[in-house]
Amino acid sequence: MELRQLKYFIKAAELHNFTEAANQLFITQSTLSQQIKQLEDELGILLFDRIGKRVRLTEAGILFLPYAQKTAKDAENGRNILKDLMNLQTGTLAIGITYGLMHVLTKAIVDFNEKLPGISLQVIFGTTQELLIKLEQGQIDLLLSFLPAQSNMVYSSEKLFSSCLALITHQDHPCAKSRQLTLKKLETLPLILPSGGYSIRDFFNQIHMKRRLNLKVEMEVNDINMLLQLVNTGRWCTVLMGSSVSQYPDLKTIKITGEGMKRDATITWPINAYRKKAAMVLAEKLRCYAKDYHI
Repeated sequence: MELRQLKYFIKAAELHNFTEAANQLFITQSTLSQQIKQLEDELGILLFDRIGKRVRLTEAGILFLPYAQKTAKDAENGRNILKDLMNLQTGTLAIGITYGLMHVLTKAIVDFNEKLPGISLQVIFGTTQELLIKLEQGQIDLLLSFLPAQSNMVYSSEKLFSSCLALITHQDHPCAKSRQLTLKKLETLPLILPSGGYSIRDFFNQIHMKRRLNLKVEMEVNDINMLLQLVNTGRWCTVLMGSSVSQYPDLKTIKITGEGMKRDATITWPINAYRKKAAMVLAEKLRCYAKDYHI
């Protein structure tokens, strides 16, 4: 049993397609099929049911997958330890991030690159739930989001700063003159909101359902950048965390008053995985800039 066979098996199990798995692994489909067949022969049992172009895990494959993932992750952790012994001259760091924390990460990255220019960074945007899956699968080294600070069997989160729920509007909108407003005021405004799946939408849904607000939601968008561009036209408003719009100079952030309007921005780490020295350096940069973001 070889490590590459386990990696091929894991990727095929993830995609349910040998061709797509081979493409992502930069090998031919015949090579991937042959290696998985050798793995099955060595184990003495089929790991996949082949159904036309698609494949699915057998019961044996389902049982074997977590052990294969752990073995591959342990090997990756060992390699990372050795890389760190090379004084951080080379290596990669994968960062998962939700949109509202983009600005603080941008500042931290500039300092990080000056200190460790040999480290290649991969920045991956997504919803909190999408990125938690990537964190658990070892596809990212750390996650920046508004996930509440907590620890469990899979991950551990630490607070960076607090941010308040806010109305986001164009600077020429009548509400832009206000420094704060109540939730009730939102009922009078045409809103665009992030689609379901974004943690900010889930957070806001809980609030407006509890307060029984009658909102005029005219559009839902599953891309925060496009949502903010639409708000920048002046036709609509949106509700996001106050840290989300620093890169849009024509947009204004109006704090929404009331109990339970704050959320904590956090760094989330995988449990039982080696924390790269490069990740620790970046985390320290983030903590420094976080002091300016208590909104």
